[in-house]
Amino acid sequence: MGPIRTLEDLFDMLRRRAFVIFWIVVLGAMVSVWVALKQQHSYESAAVLQITRPKIAGELAKSTVDGSSARRLQLIEQRLMARGSVEEIIEKFGLYGNLPLHPSEKVALLRESVLLTGVAAAREGFTDDGTISVLTITAQMPTPEQAQAVAREFASRTIELSQSSRIEQARETLLFFTDKANALTAEIAALEDEITAYRNSNNVALPGGIEMRREEISSLNTGLLEIEREQIELRRQADQTTSNQRPATAQRMLAVFEEKLATLEAQRELLLERRAALEASLQTTPEVERQLGVYERRMDQLQGELETISQRLAEAEVGFRLESSRQAERLTVIEPASLPDYPITSGRKKLALMGLIASIGMAMGVAFLMELRHPVLRSVAQMERETGLTPVVAIPLLDTRPRKRGLLDRLRGLFSRNGRGGMGASSGA
Repeated sequence: MGPIRTLEDLFDMLRRRAFVIFWIVVLGAMVSVWVALKQQHSYESAAVLQITRPKIAGELAKSTVDGSSARRLQLIEQRLMARGSVEEIIEKFGLYGNLPLHPSEKVALLRESVLLTGVAAAREGFTDDGTISVLTITAQMPTPEQAQAVAREFASRTIELSQSSRIEQARETLLFFTDKANALTAEIAALEDEITAYRNSNNVALPGGIEMRREEISSLNTGLLEIEREQIELRRQADQTTSNQRPATAQRMLAVFEEKLATLEAQRELLLERRAALEASLQTTPEVERQLGVYERRMDQLQGELETISQRLAEAEVGFRLESSRQAERLTVIEPASLPDYPITSGRKKLALMGLIASIGMAMGVAFLMELRHPVLRSVAQMERETGLTPVVAIPLLDTRPRKRGLLDRLRGLFSRNGRGGMGASSGA
């Protein structure tokens, strides 16, 4: 510490530098009071939102809104803090109207003044599903009314955005599956028309008609067998009549038999023609069979897709109804933003006192630096301590300047007499 090593040296320095210390403390105190008076108080208000569970269990009626609540709230926060939304709130409540700030600076200031904090829900098992149970919206504003209004505005917009985004997602899901089901239905109808036209152009019966025609062919074959059996029986009777009856009677009976045989033969020819026509309609080429197989596989694929889409469409309709009736997950206000009673910033008296203490410390530091800059031995103790010599005579400094009548000059002179003492020293042999 140079020449200041004892408490007496310190007091001596304070006496000599009292003028500098006094004015530094006075100026520092004035600056501290001015800063304290200019300080802008800040008030804080908070709104607490709760994420409620769906009224209907997900196993019974599942919503189509996917994703964790934390991710959805993050997207909502990004939309809330968008420049357009923030500017609307600033204009609505007239925020920062007394500050000479640009619009971009006001937007940045409001973004820093509003904080959204989520509290994670209790875990089920060992995995974190990203579920949020409570969302706190905190706003810091220059006045209590603005803090309360801004917190309520952000809370209402958060609830509105959450509800609208969930309904919009459910609606988009429903529209997607509806369009997909309509497209599949139209594609199946077009494929059926194409198959029908192809069958007609290639004389191919429909799948249901093939079985009917095959059954009809089987019935015709049975009828033909019955006709042939009757013909054989009539021929045997004709042979017996020729051998057992008289010629005139046999001739008359043979004419009857011939007439019956002719009738049976006509029936047989008719059945044969019908069977030939049916068999011709059932005959197809390998290329036609291959194309029909392609059509059949394509039809099975489309019907399977339509069945899956129809199931998803039913789920999407249920999810949209849940979101529209607000029976799914939703945000509710459990603690509205209240009017703050006290500012969150420190008091003006405390700030002025801290400035005064800082001024005293700075004054002490300046005085000590001045001592280090001009080190002088001012007392017998310092002389003995620094050089090891004992002074014989100590001559005080005599101020021969004319005295001035000003109070400030008198104080300066008093301090100068205390700090300008001279000393002469000699040592004896």
